[in-house]
Amino acid sequence: MSERSKKVRNGIVIQGSILAIAGLIVRAIGIVRRIPLTNIIGDAGNGFYGAAYEIYAIILLLSSYSLPLAVSKMVAARVSRGQYRNAKKIFKASLVFSVVSGGLACLFVLFFADFLAGTVMSEPMSATALRVLAPTLLIVAVMGVFRGYFQGLGTMTPTAISQIVEQIFLVIFSLIFADIAFGRGQLYDNLMMSENYAPAQGAAGATLGCGIGALAGLLFLLMVFFVSRKNMQKAEQKDVTRANEDYISIFRVLLLTIVPVILSSVAYNLCGTLDQSIFNHYMTNLGLGAEQTDIWGVYSGKYKVLINLPIALASAMCSAIVPSLSGSFANNDIAGARSKVAMAIRVTMMVTIPGAVGLSVLGTPIVDMLFTGEVDLAGQMLLFGTLSIVFYALSTLGNGILQGIGKMYIPIINAMISLVIHLLSLWVMLYYMDLGIMSVVFSNIIFSLVMFILNHLAIRKLIGYKQELIKTFIVPLIVSLIMGAISFGVYHLFLLFLPLTTSCIIAIVVAVLVYFAGMVLLKGFRENELARIPLIGNTLVSILKRIGAI
Repeated sequence: MSERSKKVRNGIVIQGSILAIAGLIVRAIGIVRRIPLTNIIGDAGNGFYGAAYEIYAIILLLSSYSLPLAVSKMVAARVSRGQYRNAKKIFKASLVFSVVSGGLACLFVLFFADFLAGTVMSEPMSATALRVLAPTLLIVAVMGVFRGYFQGLGTMTPTAISQIVEQIFLVIFSLIFADIAFGRGQLYDNLMMSENYAPAQGAAGATLGCGIGALAGLLFLLMVFFVSRKNMQKAEQKDVTRANEDYISIFRVLLLTIVPVILSSVAYNLCGTLDQSIFNHYMTNLGLGAEQTDIWGVYSGKYKVLINLPIALASAMCSAIVPSLSGSFANNDIAGARSKVAMAIRVTMMVTIPGAVGLSVLGTPIVDMLFTGEVDLAGQMLLFGTLSIVFYALSTLGNGILQGIGKMYIPIINAMISLVIHLLSLWVMLYYMDLGIMSVVFSNIIFSLVMFILNHLAIRKLIGYKQELIKTFIVPLIVSLIMGAISFGVYHLFLLFLPLTTSCIIAIVVAVLVYFAGMVLLKGFRENELARIPLIGNTLVSILKRIGAI
């Protein structure tokens, strides 16, 4: 491998690590937020919040969610050729697009919130929360352009820090406003002899924190942009290329880039909205409308929150690898692209496989430790559903890889095929096998598995990529199974004489130590990978060398 290739590979690992760490921090903060939020608004409030957020997520996908990925891809392609002026034009055109698309999305949700919440989701009490979320669509659209621009320039730090800033503000203000709104809702409940106003108003208060968090993240990016503007101008002045794209052509390319990503993302993420809509209508037809909100609150507010933590790494690696892959293909560096794909999959599996096993064996005590309300149902979901963590991580990464190499429509086709199979399996398990909420859990495993297989076959065909199995999958799986068995035994041993929370924490610490030690003993880690761990990497390598472990 040439020195240039090594530097490029090192760069993607570092940038991917930055986004991965930020993503994990954000997810961790989100889990911490869910604990007091669930205590405030309950499972019913989580159900109302989930219905509003599912609609919000789909509208966001349609309007602007693909902007960071599209902008980073387009900017990276120009920067790799030294076309900094064209990169700046793409940024300006994307800003205009974001204001228009985000503004229209905001107005649509404001005017049609009742229809979307009541008719589509069968949760009319979620309409208020959905309206509160509407302005966030515009803020996130603009923020996405700035994130994509910085990522296209090859730096993930502004995006990573803005995500953390956004999440911190979101947590603080969502909890404050959820508590205030829940208290006001209790007054309505007392007057109307009801139990739904308090959790519905609490959910609306929580969504207000999303808007405040997004605004804080945008303001941070604006500050970084203006501080670094001189450096950007110097790069533009060094641009000696004759290529000069006009704004009409940029808008055309932007749309051609965004539309496939939108279609792929919508098909990929439509599962959650359709799942809740189908499940809610199914429960309503059975006369169980009151129970549906609580059950879905457990699913969205406990189960999905926990499984999304390890999946965050795949999303981070996806964001990091797309611009780099675009640059490789712009320079016809197929070998470099294969190397980046292998590295991204390997790093992702080293985290998601132990995460899936750990949540499966310790799911119930973790839920009991973190949340109030229903515990057993959430634990049952985690016991069977954590397999989807690995498949979702792989399929998410596969989407990013295919988009990064310019095959924008393949993920769309794969997602649509997977979605059809998913819906068929959900329908059968719900209406003919009567599996209830577990139908949603199992059908999502099927969706992620099919999506992963189709994406992998496409990547293998397009770039001649052959997946390494031993160190990427087999070793992490063996070590994770050993880790799971030991941590399960440790938890139940300490539970005999210690409280649940203490026993669970000890088991988690033991799990981390066992996994790390096992990976070292079976040569699952490479020295250069350990060295790249921020803050402690070089220290770990030094210690392991002294004891002869590597």
